[in-house]
Amino acid sequence: MRLVSAADLDRIFKAYDVRGVVPDELDDSIARRIGAAFAEWTGAPRILIGRDCRSSSPDLAAALAEGMTARGAGVVDIGLASTDLLYFAAGSLDLPGVMITASHNPRRYNGLKFCLSGARPVGEETGLREIRALTEKDLPPGEHRGVVEHRDLLPGYVDHVLTFVDAERMRPLTVAVDTANGMGGLVAPAVLERLPVTLHHLFPELDGTFPNHPADPIDPENQRWLRAAVTEHHADVGLAFDGDADRVFLIDEGAQDVSGSLVTALVAKAMLAREPGATIIYNLICSWTVPEVIRENGGVPVRTRVGHSFIKQVMAETGAIFGGEHSGHYYFRDNYRADSGLIAAVVVLGQLSDAAIPLSGLLAPFRRYVASGEINSRVDDQQGTIEAIASALADGRQDRLDGLTVEFDDWWCNVRPSNTEPLLRLNVEARTDELLEEKTAMMLGLIRGGGART
Repeated sequence: MRLVSAADLDRIFKAYDVRGVVPDELDDSIARRIGAAFAEWTGAPRILIGRDCRSSSPDLAAALAEGMTARGAGVVDIGLASTDLLYFAAGSLDLPGVMITASHNPRRYNGLKFCLSGARPVGEETGLREIRALTEKDLPPGEHRGVVEHRDLLPGYVDHVLTFVDAERMRPLTVAVDTANGMGGLVAPAVLERLPVTLHHLFPELDGTFPNHPADPIDPENQRWLRAAVTEHHADVGLAFDGDADRVFLIDEGAQDVSGSLVTALVAKAMLAREPGATIIYNLICSWTVPEVIRENGGVPVRTRVGHSFIKQVMAETGAIFGGEHSGHYYFRDNYRADSGLIAAVVVLGQLSDAAIPLSGLLAPFRRYVASGEINSRVDDQQGTIEAIASALADGRQDRLDGLTVEFDDWWCNVRPSNTEPLLRLNVEARTDELLEEKTAMMLGLIRGGGART
């Protein structure tokens, strides 16, 4: 194995995963070392590997497996997979796993997402630091070499996803789906063909060069093909998946965007109909609408930091049945507390099927506030800027759960630092468009003033 410096690893080890440009930052040699490190850290007899369709993924998967088997761990190779399929495998087989993907990043990138048996999360605070430290060492081979076996878990995954909806009760729906040549092209049709759905599938071919548009549906520009398809085919809903298909974004029948907060509210209502009085998790940049809807439907809302490891931890502690993030991640207790865009989509389809009104009508009661969306600013002194904002907004209700949140009666904001870049992330929500515009401009002035760069 070639020498790997601390600087090399600093570039690719992030807060929740490993990610970098291939081969400049992440190559087969580093993947091999990480495989050995993960095998050493888990001590597991077998480890799962899944991969997305990027051109670099097969070689990285082989190198990762080589590192694991050299340390004596067996490998269960599930082949091409979405990230939530890998989580299903880790939960159903009770094995740790690694998903090779760079999610929505451009084609030159790739990465590794880790989980423990039962799909328990691995992040900076829950093992990733230790894996990084072991990767820096030149671990010797184990006493025995592990064996690689291949498993097809797609059929079991599809059956699992369909447990979240009563397909026999559903009325026919027309659904437009854009999987952006990513892994949604593997899993979405496999599930939707089992439902009474007329499917209009955009860019279904698995192609990790993403020839049609980036697999990043949070960017409205990447949703324009889906909007056109919803309009052309008079679809009841449009579904846009990111590259590894763990996130989903919705378009209503009028080709209008549906925020992650509104999806969280809608799915929370459906889950509470199944289990009245249950606990629902939401992160602190979700709309005020979310806890309101949870309470209105008899549930118990619990607010958390942003990030999957925090959501999953609080779900385990509280027994919550569902958790939602504004960013399009949706977590289900009965999915090993892992996130799945496809399960969230199926739950929404079930809600839509039961309703006598279109999706926009279902969501109308939830459209109570207006939001800025996340706005990033480059700031050299992140903490100093946050403290200055706290002083400027001293008359508001403040908390430091994740960055700084300040609430007033008719608007709120959150400012939190990026884990990996010198950025501050701003979210603002208000009761009116005029107030939102005023307060967003004020907040950006506070963040970007005093020498901060935009």
